[in-house]
Amino acid sequence: MFLKVQLPWNVVISPKNLDGKGLLLQRSIIVQLMEEFANRKATKDYGYHIAVTTLMKIGEAKVREQGDVMFPVKFNCVTFKPFAGEVLLGVVTKVLKHGVFMDCGPVENVFLATKTMPDYDYVHGENPVFMSKELSKVEKGAKVRFMVVATQWVESERIFKIIGSLAGDYLGPISVS
Repeated sequence: MFLKVQLPWNVVISPKNLDGKGLLLQRSIIVQLMEEFANRKATKDYGYHIAVTTLMKIGEAKVREQGDVMFPVKFNCVTFKPFAGEVLLGVVTKVLKHGVFMDCGPVENVFLATKTMPDYDYVHGENPVFMSKELSKVEKGAKVRFMVVATQWVESERIFKIIGSLAGDYLGPISVS
C-alpha cells in the first residue's frame, strides 16, 4: 500500500556546500535530503521510500563539533509498505521446485511456496514452470496477482520479505494484451 507520510529528519550539510543563502542554501538542503532519503531505502514503520513530495519546514541551523551544519526538516513523502491481506502484482524472477520468487515494485523478496499455489503443479525442465489444469503458467517473467500472507522486516538489510499466496479468487498469472 502506498502511504503519504510526514517525517521529521535532520539533514547534515558540510561547510563546502554552504556557499549561499536563501535559495542556494535551500537547494543544498533539498539535494542532501533527497540523497539521504534514497540511501536509507526503507524503514520498518513506513516501508520503502519512494519519493519526497514537499519540503514543509526547515528549522534553525545547529553547528556541530565536526564543523558541519545540521538542519532539522519536516517533509512529506510517499512510501510503499506491504500489508497482510493486500492483493499485489509481482513479476516472477526465479522458479524452483519449492516455489517461486518475485519482485513487486521495490520489494525484491516475494516468495510463493508450492503449498500456497494449490491449483498449480510443478513442471521441471530447462525452463521450469508451475502449470494449472486450465494451462495458465507461472513462469519466469510472468506477471502474477497474489495475496500477501505475511511480511517480515529484516533490519540488517533494511528490507521486507513477503510470503504470498495464490489461494483465492482472481489470483494467479495475468495476461497483458
